[in-house]
Amino acid sequence: MEQINIYSADEVISRIYVEDDIEGLEDCLEEYRHVFAVMDQAVAMQCPAVTQIAEVFNRRGVPGKLIEASEERKNMETVMEICEWLLDNGADRDALVLAIGGGITTDMAGFAASVYKRGVRFAYVPTTLLSQVDAAIGGKTGVNFDNYKNMLGVIRQPEFTYICPQVLESLPHRDFCSGAAEMLKTFVIEDEGNYEEAVRVLFEMEKEYRIVPEEDAAEYWCDCVCAHAVELTPLIAAAARVKAGVVSRDQFERGERRKLNLGHTFAHAIETLARREAMTGDAEVGKTDITHGEAVAMGMVLAARLADRVFHGDMDTPTALEERISADLTDCGLTPQCPFEIEEMAQAMHKDKKAEGGKVHFVLPRAVGDVAVKDLSVEEVIMLLK
Repeated sequence: MEQINIYSADEVISRIYVEDDIEGLEDCLEEYRHVFAVMDQAVAMQCPAVTQIAEVFNRRGVPGKLIEASEERKNMETVMEICEWLLDNGADRDALVLAIGGGITTDMAGFAASVYKRGVRFAYVPTTLLSQVDAAIGGKTGVNFDNYKNMLGVIRQPEFTYICPQVLESLPHRDFCSGAAEMLKTFVIEDEGNYEEAVRVLFEMEKEYRIVPEEDAAEYWCDCVCAHAVELTPLIAAAARVKAGVVSRDQFERGERRKLNLGHTFAHAIETLARREAMTGDAEVGKTDITHGEAVAMGMVLAARLADRVFHGDMDTPTALEERISADLTDCGLTPQCPFEIEEMAQAMHKDKKAEGGKVHFVLPRAVGDVAVKDLSVEEVIMLLK
């Protein structure tokens, strides 16, 4: 089992365990007397590894709560439901809340644990690629508010995060690709040769998947993930190490940690617009159903375009970096072309959590492995990109 630590000064404040299978989870829980499990109900129904997790819970007498993990239910109402369940089940200050699911589940359960009785301990078993390489690492928790993504939340570190590629075997292809976008984003920020290797592995998986008849695709994808687990595990661990290192140096996002938001100001605006379009009921195809990872892919391409116009003043032709990132994301099963005009995204970007003094901290890639933070007003960005 590989252990990756998150530090505050010289103190280990959170541990990330990377293991091939779920069997090591029970050892991680050994020191915690009172564990309360919060699980995504879709994971409970679809993930084969849940059978093994349930056996651990049965042996330890762990109570469990199933929640609906959707953007629509990622709100304070669900957080209060979790807190009420903890109270009803006698969770005290020595409780450990264990969240099993993707980023929505870990965000909500971590937030609930952070406010319940002024804060109890929590830990994660992330079950999506996106949460394993990004969402479940670093201590950010929160919920959506008034159609704006993650507007309410706190930064508080989990006791541990147990990363296990075994749980990805039942992850749908589209959700896997969303996680691939976050993985590639991480390696654009800090490379060490992992970006090219990740593109190679993900492209190979995508090629294998595309030749399978549609009626067999879902079943084959599970086999494909299992077959490539040996290659995926070190890449997932590498992405976790990058984020753990950045968080250790800047836990509360006062400087370097802002780099992890590459593509995210655009992505959150895209997601906000997509939700609004869905509510109207008459939106164009491709404008309503956009996952977080897909929005991040679009945001990375926009960030690369903005970087060239900020640093080089090229207003007309795509740069080699923009073209490379766009082509690599496409090869990995994503559609990185944004369906919205930059002017449409203005209001959501104005309300971005990272906005300070009328400026937003935009993360701009200059090359793979080299990004810079540039403070720009939304109006400046619109002028540069329209």
